[in-house]
Amino acid sequence: IFIILGGTCGDTVMQTEGPVTLPEGTPLTLNCTYESSYSVSVFRYVQHQNKEPELLLKSSSENQRAERHGFQAHHKSDKSFRLEKRGAQTSDSAVYYCALG
Repeated sequence: IFIILGGTCGDTVMQTEGPVTLPEGTPLTLNCTYESSYSVSVFRYVQHQNKEPELLLKSSSENQRAERHGFQAHHKSDKSFRLEKRGAQTSDSAVYYCALG
């Protein structure tokens, strides 16, 4: 499995850059932290090869959890937004973006 973490937009957003390579079935964790002087919504987008980016998950408040397509997101009060999946699959190979709104 080959995953690329894409760039960011909005206020200051930090995430691991570059490719992440995992064996199939391995747990996947992608971290995103941000700096903002106001309350924000955090968005996770995924872009598969030759496709447009699509919204995977969003969180509009801190200490919130969300789940979709086997991914879980945790928006914490320390301004972090962690994306997890118990067992990564070949179909998860994509570029992942973290953005503020």
